Amino acid sequence: MKDTALSMDITPKVAIRLSGTGGQGLLLAGRILAEAAAIYDGLNVVQSNSYGPEARGGASRSEVVMSRGEVDDLRCRTFDILICLSQKACDSYYADLMERGILIVDSTNVAVVPTSRAVEVPMTKMAVEECGDRMTTNIIALGVLCGYSGVVTLKALNSALQSSLRKDLLERNKKALKLGYDAGKEIAERTPDKKRSGLRDFSFIREPAPAGKDHRKNGRGKVHAVAG
Repeated sequence: MKDTALSMDITPKVAIRLSGTGGQGLLLAGRILAEAAAIYDGLNVVQSNSYGPEARGGASRSEVVMSRGEVDDLRCRTFDILICLSQKACDSYYADLMERGILIVDSTNVAVVPTSRAVEVPMTKMAVEECGDRMTTNIIALGVLCGYSGVVTLKALNSALQSSLRKDLLERNKKALKLGYDAGKEIAERTPDKKRSGLRDFSFIREPAPAGKDHRKNGRGKVHAVAG
């Protein structure tokens, strides 16, 4: 089902918030997602970060807004997709999720989920048991996002990983991305059509921008970074 946003006289956009605590690699995940969407998928992107006073353990979030056309507003108050890697993040930010938005949670750390429509994946458990490194949880989250929503392509995320990470970290993170992607895709495929129809359809992000609103050049989008 096509989203009603397509009928509006504006360029549709997708706003994503990745949230959790310091030390979970959310700022890196936000940068990788923004680069994948802009450099490799050709979208225009605004990316911003925010974190608490503690470098590790404090609140942390990264926000990415992407569109086929120009992104006019540099900050969002509500989000189409919310990723929560901690219970505190879920409790704090669920109210900012749009009515038909997608909630993705790390069920290893988020025990109380505010909606039955949430996409629940034990990301930290998978990172430890499958990749041998808790620090790959953030990349698993990007994979789940990709596999479930299709808002960014797996090829673009793999390319952004390769340009963002040291060579000695690349293989385990590519494995983490694929694990998350497979988990997200499996959940999407077994979700009943009736339940899926209640969520926003992001297929428009793969379609050409409206006439006169595509400002990309040479197939690449552009990234605006906003200070947190």
